[in-house]
Amino acid sequence: MQSKIIPSLNDARFDIRFYAALLVIGSLALALAACSKQEEPKTAGQKVDAAIAKTAQAAAEAKVKAETAMSGAAASLKSATEKVESSAKSAAATMEGTFDDVTITAAVSSAIGKERDLSVVNINVDTKNGVVTLNGSAPTQTGRDKASTIAKGVSGVHAVENKLTVKAD
Repeated sequence: MQSKIIPSLNDARFDIRFYAALLVIGSLALALAACSKQEEPKTAGQKVDAAIAKTAQAAAEAKVKAETAMSGAAASLKSATEKVESSAKSAAATMEGTFDDVTITAAVSSAIGKERDLSVVNINVDTKNGVVTLNGSAPTQTGRDKASTIAKGVSGVHAVENKLTVKAD
């Protein structure tokens, strides 16, 4: 006995719709099989290539971050350098003024010490911002005036305050 589930071409019950339905069901079965197919396992080489690609991407991102950080650090360093330079110039100017005052004091004291009628022991010389102050005593009015003249003749002296008193030794 022959099964009558699938009709043959010679059979009167042959219906094209049956074969069309069978074709659609087969196509759907293949489509579902293709959709549920999982990704094939990667080879060792493919895994290495993927790791290299990820590492290259991470390196590129790190490079961008480092460049950003370096530019920020460079700007901070430049600013700090400018501040230090400004402070150094200010300190140098202050020290230059102090050094000049010390130099003036030494030059005035030395010049007064070369005079026979004036005594460095009795005359104190102070200098601030180029202004020389003479304190102590001179043996005569002429000696007092001569000490002022000597101080005024020293380079860098702007003014002289003569507070010397006249006293005979």
